[in-house]
Amino acid sequence: MAYDLEEQEKLDELKDFWNRRGTLVTGVIVAAALAVLGYRAWNYYQADQASKAAVLYAQLEKAITAKQMPLVREITGTMLDRYSATAYAEMAALAAARANIDAGDLKAAEAQLKWTAEHAGDPEYRWVAKLRWASVLLDEGSPEAASKALEGDVPPHFEVAVADRRGDILAAQNQSEAARTQYQAALSKLGGLSSDVRTAYTNVLQLKLDALGSVVAAPPTAAASPAQVTPPAPLAPAADSSHPTEKK
Repeated sequence: MAYDLEEQEKLDELKDFWNRRGTLVTGVIVAAALAVLGYRAWNYYQADQASKAAVLYAQLEKAITAKQMPLVREITGTMLDRYSATAYAEMAALAAARANIDAGDLKAAEAQLKWTAEHAGDPEYRWVAKLRWASVLLDEGSPEAASKALEGDVPPHFEVAVADRRGDILAAQNQSEAARTQYQAALSKLGGLSSDVRTAYTNVLQLKLDALGSVVAAPPTAAASPAQVTPPAPLAPAADSSHPTEKK
């Protein structure tokens, strides 16, 4: 097939460009294709991991309900080993820790809470675990370790629970003034909670202050705006018998 002079010049330019840049262009195309394939493969892998972890988590819930603690430990260990990158692993560790606490196995609970506090991708799960871990350590007579467990930047909606727990730790160390400061700090941050939660929490904190020999007035309830009446969701999961119900 014959080409005119202009077409031939364009073909020559294209051939010259390909000779000089063809390898680079091919490499870019291949790299882009591999990136797309890799992204799709990673998404598939994550979905597959989450699906398998969900099945195990359902089995864990049944084992907890049936109080089959050896099976609880086995399933939890598998999830933390094989599916640690999924949210189900974090949920499993918290649920298993609660079950172990109820069963009186604080050492097992401590290990699971420590794992969650150090590895959970969700900061809410991390701080729920930190609070429970600190409680377990305090129950085991290790207030210094409990205090260390609460180190880090505290999310605003965990400030009340963390100040309260720090007060418990300091009270256990016979540091009454420092404990009082923490309890009062917790009281000062209750304004954003609903009135019933605020009242219940105020009563608990007041009892603790009374035990230290100090009575303070409850914070005013009219300070909260209508938008602040509902308690932040993460605070509710962050407590035990003296705190709002924790996330499981």
